[in-house]
Amino acid sequence: MQKPTIPKGMRDFGPVEMARRNYIFDTIREVYALFGYRQIETPTMEQLSTLMGKYGEEGDRLLFKVLNSGDALRDFSDEELLERNATRFANKACEKGLRYDLTVPFARYVVMHRSELTLPFRRYQIQPVWRADRPQKGRYREFYQCDADVIGSTSLLNEVELLQIIDEVYRRLGLRVRILLNNRKILGGIAEVIGAEDRLIDITTAIDKLDKIGEEKVFDELRSKAFTEQELERLRPLLALSGSNREKLQQLSSLLAQSEQGQKGIEELLFILDHTDHLDFTAELAIDLSLARGLSYYTGAILEVKALDAAMGSISGGGRYDDLTGIFGLGGLSGVGISFGADRIYDVLLELGLFPEDAETGTQVLFANFGQEDALYLMPIIARLRRAGVRCELYPEPTKIKKQMSYADSLHIPYVVLVGEEERLSGRFTLKDMRLGEQKTLSEEELLEYIYH
Repeated sequence: MQKPTIPKGMRDFGPVEMARRNYIFDTIREVYALFGYRQIETPTMEQLSTLMGKYGEEGDRLLFKVLNSGDALRDFSDEELLERNATRFANKACEKGLRYDLTVPFARYVVMHRSELTLPFRRYQIQPVWRADRPQKGRYREFYQCDADVIGSTSLLNEVELLQIIDEVYRRLGLRVRILLNNRKILGGIAEVIGAEDRLIDITTAIDKLDKIGEEKVFDELRSKAFTEQELERLRPLLALSGSNREKLQQLSSLLAQSEQGQKGIEELLFILDHTDHLDFTAELAIDLSLARGLSYYTGAILEVKALDAAMGSISGGGRYDDLTGIFGLGGLSGVGISFGADRIYDVLLELGLFPEDAETGTQVLFANFGQEDALYLMPIIARLRRAGVRCELYPEPTKIKKQMSYADSLHIPYVVLVGEEERLSGRFTLKDMRLGEQKTLSEEELLEYIYH
C-alpha cells in the first residue's frame, strides 16, 4: 500500500507547532484589537473574475484555479482539447480560484457590503492564502496572512498607526526588525525623469530585486526590456542615495525636481517621518528606494519588514492603495493596509529560539489513574480545577505508574498528581514536580497556588 503524502509547499502542524503558531496569531490579534480593528473572514474560493488582473502578470500565473464541478469538459470541442492550450483550457474550465491574498477579497467584501459599513472601516483578517509558487525556504504554497486595513480615509495618520502596530507586534515577539519605507509616487517620479513613464511596472519589477541580484543584474534585466543606456544612466544616481532618511529624501528632492508626483511622494514620506519621530519606536525605520512591492495596486506609501537577526525575506509588508474598490465599480475609496507573514515569522522565531516556554505547554497537570474508585473520586476535583483555569487530564487507564510518568515526561507535562487510598482519606494530594524532581503533599487550594506560583 502506498504511503500517503501531501502536496509540496503544504504542511501538517502538530500540537507543539500549533501552540507556537497560536502564540503568533494571538499576539497579532491582540495588537490589532488595541488599535480598533475588527475581524472579518472571506471564503477560501473567489470567482476568478474577482482575482484575475489584480496582481500583475506574475500574480495571475500563480493563482490556483479550481476545475468546475461536474463535467468540466462538456463545453469543449474536440479541436479545443486537441489544441492542448493550458491557459485557454483553464480560462474555460475554471470559474473559481483559491484566494492569492486577503486584500483583493477585502475590496470585493467592501463593495458587496458597502451599505452595512461605517467609514472609515478598520478590519483585520487572519486566514490562509494559496500561491502556485515554487516551494523553497520561507516560501510555501499555502500560508497564513494576518492583514489589517483602513478603508475610506486618505489621512497619512493611518500609515503612522500601522507602523506603530508593526513595531508593537515585533516588540512583543522579541524580534529585532528593520521597516523599509518607500512611495509608489516616488517610483512614478523616477520613471518620469528617466523618460520611461509608460514602463513603470518594468522598472519596479526589476528594482524590487536589487537586494537579491545586485544593481548590474537589475540593469541587465532592464536592458532585456529595451531600456536604453541613457535611461539607465539617469536611473543609476537614483538608486545610489546615502545618509540618513532625511538626507536621502533631500538628495531625491533635487533629482526629482521636475516631477510633481515624485515631490508628492517625498512629502508623504516626510509626514510619516515627522510623526514617527515623536513615537518611542523599537524598530528601525529606513527609506529604501529599491523597495517596489511587486503588486500593481499600490499608489502611495509602501513598506516591508526584514528581521535583523535571521536570513529571511520580507516578514511583513503593505501600502496605500487609492482606488482598489474601483476595480469592482465602487470608486473613490482610498485604503491602506499591512500584512504579517505568520509562517515566515514562525521560522524566524524558531531559528532564534524566541518562543516562550509556556507557549508550548499543553496540559499542566496529569492525574495518575490507580483504579476506578480513585478515578471516580478525582473527576469532580479535576472539573473544579478546570473551572479555575488549570489545564489538566486524568490518565484514562489504571496502567503501571512508570508508563503514566513516561507519558507525562514525553508531553512535557510539568506536574503529576498521585491520589491513592491514603490521599483520598486525608483529602490531600501528592504532587510530583517533573521539572524539579520534587514531591509535595498539598491540599486542593495549595495545589492551585503551587501551579500558579
